[in-house]
Amino acid sequence: MRQYLQAYFAKMRGGGKPSPHALNWRNALCSWLGSFVGIAAIAYLNSYSDLTQHDHFFLIGSFGATAVLLFGAPTAPFAQPRHVLGGHLVGAIIGVTLYQLLPEPLWLSTALTVSLSTVAMYLTRTLHPPGGGTALIAIIGSDKVHQLGYGYVLDPVLLGVVILLCIALLVNNLSPLRKYPSYW
Repeated sequence: MRQYLQAYFAKMRGGGKPSPHALNWRNALCSWLGSFVGIAAIAYLNSYSDLTQHDHFFLIGSFGATAVLLFGAPTAPFAQPRHVLGGHLVGAIIGVTLYQLLPEPLWLSTALTVSLSTVAMYLTRTLHPPGGGTALIAIIGSDKVHQLGYGYVLDPVLLGVVILLCIALLVNNLSPLRKYPSYW
C-alpha cells in the first residue's frame, strides 16, 4: 500500500516535460482575430436580433472556452469539428434531459449531467471539455434556459457552434502557419 501511495503522489509532480513554447506573433494575432470575430458575431446576434425580444439568446459561457480551443489550439483534438459540434450537442441533450427528469437536488443533477456528458462524449468520440459546460448550463441556467427545453439544443447551442466553426474554418486558414481542421 505504501508503494502504491508513493507512486500515486509521484504522478502529481508532472511528467517532466517542459511547458509549451510561446506562440509567435502571427499565431497570436490569428488567435485574437478568430476569438474576437467568433464571440462578437454571436454577441451581435444576442444584442441586436429580433429573436432576443422573444426570450431567445445566443451567447452562453461555454462558447468562450470553445473559442479558446478553436483559435488558440486549432490542431488539438478537442478543437476539431466533430468534437466541437458533437460535444456541445451531447452536452446540451443530456443537460436538458436531466433537468426535465431530475431538477433537484441540484448537487446531484449537476454532477450527473457533467459526468454523463463526459462518458457520452467519450463513447461517441466527441470529447470537448466546453460540452460539459453546455450541459451544466442546461441545469443551472436561468428560467429562460429552462423554458427552452430541447430548443436549447438548437438555439443557442447548435446555432452558436455552427457560427464558431464557420469562423474557425475561415480565420484559421488565413495564416500559412495554420491548417484547420486536422480531421472531420
